[in-house]
Amino acid sequence: MARKKNYLIENHGSTPQTEPIEGTVKNSAGGYSFQVGDWARLERFLILGSEGGSYYINQAKLTRENGKAASKCIKEDGLRVLDLLLDVSFNNRAAKVDPTLFVLALASVEGDEVTRRTAFDILPQIARIGTHLFHWAEFRNALGGWGSGARRAVASWYQDKSADSLGYQLMKYKQRDGWAHLDLLRLAHVKPVDAQQSALFAYAKSKAKSTDLPQDVFALLPTQVRAAESLADSKKKDVINLIKEHRLPREVVPTELLSDPGIWEALLENMPLGAMIRNLGNMSKNGLLKANSSAARKVVAALGDTEKLQKARIHPIQVLSAFKTYSSGESLRGNGSWNPVSTVVDALDDAFYEAFKFVEPSGKRFMLGIDVSGSMSWSNCTGLEQLTCAEGAAVMAMVTAKKEPQYEILGFADGVRDLGITAKDKLDSVLRKTGIHTFGGTDCSLLFKQATKLGIDVDCFVTYTDSETYAGRSHPVQELKKYRDKTGINAKNIVVGMESNGFTIADPDDPRSLDIVGFDSSAPAVISNFARG
Repeated sequence: MARKKNYLIENHGSTPQTEPIEGTVKNSAGGYSFQVGDWARLERFLILGSEGGSYYINQAKLTRENGKAASKCIKEDGLRVLDLLLDVSFNNRAAKVDPTLFVLALASVEGDEVTRRTAFDILPQIARIGTHLFHWAEFRNALGGWGSGARRAVASWYQDKSADSLGYQLMKYKQRDGWAHLDLLRLAHVKPVDAQQSALFAYAKSKAKSTDLPQDVFALLPTQVRAAESLADSKKKDVINLIKEHRLPREVVPTELLSDPGIWEALLENMPLGAMIRNLGNMSKNGLLKANSSAARKVVAALGDTEKLQKARIHPIQVLSAFKTYSSGESLRGNGSWNPVSTVVDALDDAFYEAFKFVEPSGKRFMLGIDVSGSMSWSNCTGLEQLTCAEGAAVMAMVTAKKEPQYEILGFADGVRDLGITAKDKLDSVLRKTGIHTFGGTDCSLLFKQATKLGIDVDCFVTYTDSETYAGRSHPVQELKKYRDKTGINAKNIVVGMESNGFTIADPDDPRSLDIVGFDSSAPAVISNFARG
């Protein structure tokens, strides 16, 4: 009771954010915020990662801090950690798999016996492709090397696959992070389960062309692998036919052929949706994707298939990244330019919203606050070079704005600004309007002050921020309390964390406040459900 009494008394007043109130800790900007628990921090890390660091904390330090939180969770309840990893992976909650693979490797080293054994058992469920396996191997190597459990897990990853599935992995995902299949097969002492798998292992270990393998071994390789290996010695017409007939991926096509639009047309015929999104620029640059072309119509149709988007595990951030790069007309690496096809740009705009989990409107009155302070404008959202956290916050707010009939979107830093963003804005407009308004220090109390000052009825405040608040003369929870008292509306407060740091402006003791992770594909649905009650 003492905690609640002090909370009520203290939050009637005004305390500068550079001074603590009960329950707060000093944040990285020098102000005071509430501290998220280790489990919440682990969830932030899995979804947002720590690539690129933040304005106040470099990448190495941020990763260490998140690693410590993960270690504490593993020691507290390792199986709960593994359940969370499976949830994030299966439900496509994160844009990147690396944080999940890192924590999986950490659990296989630091967990108790049951946790370690289970971590090895679920490796194939999370490391679904060869690239994932290489990443996990690098993490595991850095964390403490290899034991019998790790070797058995890697061996099972290879041995339990069908010949066709294994062949696809070996030919498409040949190496990454300094690892190749040859390295893992030798390190784990993987024994083939049958003659066809033995041939595939020989193919993975062959440094020359697979056609240099003994004829009886080559004949045992799956048809798709043999077709891929014949591309280098085939004429263009035959290459096109082989790609179509055997559904060959881009990675097996000789580099010198990838400037030909006919090759890209053949690849597009059976191209997975994720690969299609990643290669929009290449297909435009090489002359396949043009206005009013059949290829453009096919791409637009694929992007408009919501069921296909969900089934392909396309995360919204992947669509947003593709939108920003493709609509710009030039590669981030500076290795090509193209004329964006307007119908494809529009299809990416629509697909971004469809990639989130289904959101049922709550019918509540929302005020959506986007932190456009210097720290949010400097750091990259989920490690993507072309997207700041402020821009990421703005497009996330749009998901709610497009579903809810009653909303207002405001930007704030050390002052409040109308960003001029409405639910009718396209993504490029949202990004532009956000980018030109980034400014100043951080005062996360301003959203509540603005609503109180103007007498705006709000059922649910949603603040998209890194919670590195310091510039205000009163704490956000104090201003929220004043708003509730003055209006009689027991407004809810949702804080969407846009950085994987350890801070939030949501009071953990307030049952009408909620802290969630930004760019979690389920976040807009959680917002709607919490607002509805």
